[in-house]
Amino acid sequence: MPQTLAAPLLRAQCASILVAAGSAPAEAQQVADNLVLANLSGHDSHGVGMLPRYVDAIAEGGLTPNAGIQVNVDIGTMLAIDGQHGFGQIVGVQAMELGIARAKQHGSCIFTLASAHHLGRIGHFAEMATAQGLVSMHFVNVLSRPNVAPWGGGDGRFGTNPCCIGIPLAGAEPFLLDFATSRVAQGKMRVAHNKGERVPDGYLIDERGMPTNDPGVVVVPQGKGLFGALMTFGEHKGYGMAVACELLGGALTGGGTWHRPADAARTVLNGMLTVLIDPAKLGTQAAFAQEANAFVDWLRQSPPAAGVDHVLIAGEPERAARVARERDGIWLDDATWGEIVASGAKVGVTVKAA
Repeated sequence: MPQTLAAPLLRAQCASILVAAGSAPAEAQQVADNLVLANLSGHDSHGVGMLPRYVDAIAEGGLTPNAGIQVNVDIGTMLAIDGQHGFGQIVGVQAMELGIARAKQHGSCIFTLASAHHLGRIGHFAEMATAQGLVSMHFVNVLSRPNVAPWGGGDGRFGTNPCCIGIPLAGAEPFLLDFATSRVAQGKMRVAHNKGERVPDGYLIDERGMPTNDPGVVVVPQGKGLFGALMTFGEHKGYGMAVACELLGGALTGGGTWHRPADAARTVLNGMLTVLIDPAKLGTQAAFAQEANAFVDWLRQSPPAAGVDHVLIAGEPERAARVARERDGIWLDDATWGEIVASGAKVGVTVKAA
């Protein structure tokens, strides 16, 4: 049956599974903390529901526990980094820590990260940068079964290819824009399918290229083993952004783009181009702080539309969700909890909800 679990218990359960799957305790805890933080932030698509796939990817050989980054090129303000198929929650943080240090030293840093296993919620990396007063931009591609259709196309040709921009605001929480270029994240369709829900019009096409409201078309094989596909957000504009993320996150990083038939591999590899800027070194910090806050205040003064309490900026819904879910617990549907229990059983761990 569905479970509501306290965050500390869920972190401990997930970490125990990862240790049994081959991770060192510190790595397991860091990955588990990151997954639970995604749930707390309201992004169940990137939360603990990914754990069963990670266990399968380790068994497959596509995810390497205890791997770290390798720096292949370093010219000070530019870095080319290989994630060596390590946990994205580990190698992504390592790459960001290095990039942040360089941006603080030089004023900016551009780095590529190739061959990282699933990076999870990209907003986590932007939060690392904004906490240090840095602006950050991230363009990510996804090497896994292609599940998003090109504008005007009838099947999946690329991944959900997220884009993320973090901007610090003086004396306030940051602006944090983090979105998949698909109309909705693939993981959200997994969650909806597990809950037995239908989704709104315009999200999906089925395996024949026809519109559908059934999220299962991108979660489980349909007729002849084919899958449906997600649509991009914003029609041709979102499609263009998705292609840009594939070219920047995949081609420019050296991690590769997707241009082959789909397979059944559970491994998910990401490439990420990151740009970090220190306003203090740019010489515009005072004006930046004043103008950014003035603009956000201007937005908030807009009279709310019908059914809306007040105007929000990106990042606020996640921060509100963290407070509520830390207090009330994290709800998991029956299918997701069952998959987590089964993933524990695969590595000899008995998982309990209490």
